[in-house]
Amino acid sequence: MKARNIIMLIVLLTIVSACREEDVIFIPERVNVATPEYIDLEGFYLLNEGNMGTNKSSLDYFSFNDGEYYTNIYEDANPDVVKDLGDVGNDLQIYGNRLYAVINCSNKVEVMDAHTCRRIGQVDIPNCRYIKFHGKYAYVTSYAGEVKIDPNYEQTGYVAKVDTATLEIVARCEVGFQPDGLEIIDEKIYVANSGGYMVPNYENTISVIDIETFKEEERVPIAINLYKVVGDERGMLWISSRGDYRDVMSDIYVYDVRKKRIVKRMDVRMGNWWKDDDKLYVISSQWSEYLKDYDISYAVIDMVTMEKLTSNFITDGTDELIMQPYGVAINPITKDRYVTDARTFVNPGYLYCFGTDGKRKWRVMTGDIPAHFAFLGK
Repeated sequence: MKARNIIMLIVLLTIVSACREEDVIFIPERVNVATPEYIDLEGFYLLNEGNMGTNKSSLDYFSFNDGEYYTNIYEDANPDVVKDLGDVGNDLQIYGNRLYAVINCSNKVEVMDAHTCRRIGQVDIPNCRYIKFHGKYAYVTSYAGEVKIDPNYEQTGYVAKVDTATLEIVARCEVGFQPDGLEIIDEKIYVANSGGYMVPNYENTISVIDIETFKEEERVPIAINLYKVVGDERGMLWISSRGDYRDVMSDIYVYDVRKKRIVKRMDVRMGNWWKDDDKLYVISSQWSEYLKDYDISYAVIDMVTMEKLTSNFITDGTDELIMQPYGVAINPITKDRYVTDARTFVNPGYLYCFGTDGKRKWRVMTGDIPAHFAFLGK
């Protein structure tokens, strides 16, 4: 990542918050946060969602080569783009030499050069959510309809098949209502249908699409308001449910795609996760009617034994400083753990780095609602 030469303080605001470190809100364009690490990674990108309707989605970058953190790099790399990155960044992936940012309410997938962040083009997909790649195609989930809460919502969603060479949509496959995460296992695409706009009439199925014919084969009932899915090396599909945010708690289900049955319900709250080898790192901040407070956890699950190893992988008390854990990632080489704090959801957040011992190594200010990671290889 090309370093910028000017260090600016864009915003300065102090807020006193009880029981947590002082919140001094400032956004430097570039700040040194760590010592250089000479590993087989250049760095990672962090997509900040930005609050809906504010057009404040932004892209940050951390360089392992110099230990510096760069904020709002898309704007610098693309000064000719009028509205910058757009409204609500929902997913971020690197495939080949390209960086793909799914910008939900701007109805597009922004495509950039993975090393320079220069804009290559965009794919127009209404209310797009998540992206997955297979061969020369990208598969993107779309709510298809407008953003509105309606228990009688009539517009079903679909998966768009995109040619990564031309950035053209070559096919669409209709699925359930408000599809979110998707995974590909054994030439099948598994899509989590949420029905998230249809409160209280949530969807509860996984759509199974044959990747060759690009036709939906079946819908499998799992649980209400499904969110993300990830496969493991043993043919298991890990599926998260957000519940109803009140009486039905979020949870994780393990589904055997070959035997076509649920083999375990984990009883683990889930807000976001990251799979690393045979471990699933799961963070959660869910309101508890019983506690009258947020039930926060930082769990690690062994995906082989299907057992929870810990409810808190942060060991030095730093978790007491984090207001709203929102994003999580694991360095595939060093195994450092990254956790983002969305704080108030309207101000800049924080990114924390923890070592494998669970102790804090550094912290840096980010954009608004830091959420989605993508590691850049050399």
